[in-house]
Amino acid sequence: MHRIFAMPFADLYPLYVAKAERKGRTRAEVDQVISWLTGFDEAALADQLARRSTVEQFFADARLNPNAGLITGVVCGVRVESVEDPLMQRIRYLDKLVDELAKGKAMEKVLRAP
Repeated sequence: MHRIFAMPFADLYPLYVAKAERKGRTRAEVDQVISWLTGFDEAALADQLARRSTVEQFFADARLNPNAGLITGVVCGVRVESVEDPLMQRIRYLDKLVDELAKGKAMEKVLRAP
């Protein structure tokens, strides 16, 4: 089991926000990306953060977007579509989405809109 699985998502969340904000994006945009991927609305995300759910529990409670499989590419030197562990792949999906957001991609492209 990876260490990250037991980490509280509330500890990762500010890192995602900081990465996006350093590049001129907003917390609201990070929340929109998380909502798209997980199905959590604003209240559900706030609840997950307040309860300090582990990353494993966070993704277990999520309803993964059916278009998540369209997320491809490399993040942190790892090709996300090749990750075998389902939980690690979900973590990498979120990493990739936040990375694309921080790189200035249009929200429609980040969210894989047709």
